[in-house]
Amino acid sequence: MTEKLKVKFGLPEKVIFCKKCTISNQKPTTTLETKHDVNQKKTTTFFNEEGICDACIWAEYKKTKITWKDREKELLKLLDKHRSKSGNYDVVIPGSGGKDSAYVAHVLKEKYGMHPLTVTWAPHMYTEIGKENLEKFIDSGFDNILIKPNGKVHRKLTQLAFKNLGHPFQPFILGQRNVGPLIAKQYGINLVFYGENVAEYGNNWKDNLVSKMDINLFTKVDISDDNLIISGLSVKELRKKYGITYHDLLPYSSLSKKEMNSANIEMHYMSYYLNWIPQEIYYYASKNTQYNVNTQRTEGTYSKYSSIDDKCDPFHYYMTLIKFGIGRATYDTAQEIRTGHLTRDEGISLVRSYDTEFPKRYFQDFLDYTEVKEHEFFNVVDAFRSPHLWKKEGVNWKLRNQIKLKDK
Repeated sequence: MTEKLKVKFGLPEKVIFCKKCTISNQKPTTTLETKHDVNQKKTTTFFNEEGICDACIWAEYKKTKITWKDREKELLKLLDKHRSKSGNYDVVIPGSGGKDSAYVAHVLKEKYGMHPLTVTWAPHMYTEIGKENLEKFIDSGFDNILIKPNGKVHRKLTQLAFKNLGHPFQPFILGQRNVGPLIAKQYGINLVFYGENVAEYGNNWKDNLVSKMDINLFTKVDISDDNLIISGLSVKELRKKYGITYHDLLPYSSLSKKEMNSANIEMHYMSYYLNWIPQEIYYYASKNTQYNVNTQRTEGTYSKYSSIDDKCDPFHYYMTLIKFGIGRATYDTAQEIRTGHLTRDEGISLVRSYDTEFPKRYFQDFLDYTEVKEHEFFNVVDAFRSPHLWKKEGVNWKLRNQIKLKDK
């Protein structure tokens, strides 16, 4: 009799790979939930009856159902509504200086005549190339506000998020996601533009049919709520156990729905209006904002231009591998298969070569930043492995179901 393996995080018990790309049904479809409970059953990826993932369904829809000239007309109408005639800022663009935000900012300013104010939520630890790319982006013609939260508090929240949630990027995402509307309200700007809708990569494909970010789905962080969960603990626990005050949490807070509506702030995705192809966006940013790739590939994948500005970023993707069996190479290959830059067989070979690679380059930096000992790090990692995904052979952990070329 086959032993029934424990399944964590509400994941599907049986691992199924999309027949068109490399993603599996273990990919969580939820965006960030501040009241995140690792046992919540909100992580099932949508596959259709033919075994095709939502992201591939959406990729085909884009090719066959959307007239991009009509979408651009919608964009022009929106921009005309908000464009400043006096030269004042008329759109906020959150971004790190990476390829996506560089593309959005440059297109809006140079092609469509907008007056952007860019805002950057600083990485935990800048890489040299990340800092260089931000400076080059600014020097290519953009005003920028750099937000750096209290380093002591940010490190503690990151450490707790890693230990409690297996999600060291949660505090960063809170700040990055909320800073755009906060700055927009402060400057009296009514338009905030993001790059791609996360639904591009695997949420319900119909979520891509709307241009606006739904305020009702936007991450809400009311720091006055003692029951609000951040980094796996309530605000009350953060105050009592670690002396983190309401003021310390202010940079992570969001506008309320009432505040958003009263300030008439609209949040839009550029991926709705312009055909979003990551590799083409990289080429554009490189040509127009001096965006440079890294000199070496990103650990865990084969590319040199994605997620290269933060030394903590590789551990965010490493933990998605640990919790869901999906690493950075899976995400990258799945995207490039959908855009026709890779075949599925090429993608599978790259996944098998790089997906489970340990990010050793910045490992000591991560340990120092989070004040976690090496043995403690691996204890946390192993605690988040779901038995239905992982098995231990000797001293090594291996995926029970890694994608193979025969999975067609």
